[in-house]
Amino acid sequence: MLRPNDRCWCESGRKFKVCHQASTEPVRAGVQSPRRTVPESIEWPEYAKTGLVVKRPESPIKPPDVLERMRRTCAAAADTLVEVGRMVAPGITTDELDQCVHDLAIAAGAYPSPLGYGAPNLPAYPKSLCTSVNEVICHGIPDDRPLREGDIVNLDVTLYREGVHGDTNATFVVGRTDPDSLRLVRVTRDCLRRAIDAVRPGEPIRVIGAAIQAHAEANGFSVVRDFIGHGVGEQFHTAPEIPHYDAGTRTELQPGMVFTIEPMIAMGSWRVRIWPDQWTAITEDRKRTAQFEHTILVTDDGAEILTVPSTTDDHPFWSI
Repeated sequence: MLRPNDRCWCESGRKFKVCHQASTEPVRAGVQSPRRTVPESIEWPEYAKTGLVVKRPESPIKPPDVLERMRRTCAAAADTLVEVGRMVAPGITTDELDQCVHDLAIAAGAYPSPLGYGAPNLPAYPKSLCTSVNEVICHGIPDDRPLREGDIVNLDVTLYREGVHGDTNATFVVGRTDPDSLRLVRVTRDCLRRAIDAVRPGEPIRVIGAAIQAHAEANGFSVVRDFIGHGVGEQFHTAPEIPHYDAGTRTELQPGMVFTIEPMIAMGSWRVRIWPDQWTAITEDRKRTAQFEHTILVTDDGAEILTVPSTTDDHPFWSI
């Protein structure tokens, strides 16, 4: 880590303390804008109307009609992630990014799944996007904090359309950042790739987490264990659970299963603290984390990525 009087990593010739040290300060909550509205002409998930998430049995193996709807919804979520990712730059607020996702969702005839989502003993999530900056692991709530050059920010997009959810996220670099943060982002992206490559019918689910843990730890990073991948379909979160470390589960992967893989990789400790808002999760040592996510389908010989955008030319999974 650089000391205040060291030359900054950006090669400006200035001291770190007067150049990019501000981007290493702990993230603090800003002011949230009022909850945005969704037209009633758009289909809402049940929890958005009732304020309650009611878990129902849902097979992890999706029938053909559900899969077709999921392909379309997942592609729309991926396109939304690409578009909001283009806006990431020093000076923009996470609230502005939330407004972008909200507007894009409505334009696509979709409901932004996080908006109004709750869980047992949790308040309803107040925004359409999760924005997790630097040491925030996940579920960061957009507010009026401007992004700073040197930050990294994860944007987590989920859309609900045609009765199904499509879930994806990526970590973006704000301007330029230090070499350690850049390496963290690249290793995290590669953890996701290796996890998807490990998916094969008949293999235990544990191979996914084992692939992630092995690559992260070989590079000196740790795997956050409190949050996991999950089944997704007509419900936002359903079976199966997908740990991102070698958790020992022997449940077998089967063709037709749909779930997310979304490793959260930390520079330091993987242990978690939760802000008073009951959503924002940070690393206990306040060191940075990164995350990438795809929704995938288990096929007869591997995995199909459902959250693929219309164009991959500048998609965040390949541009870092």
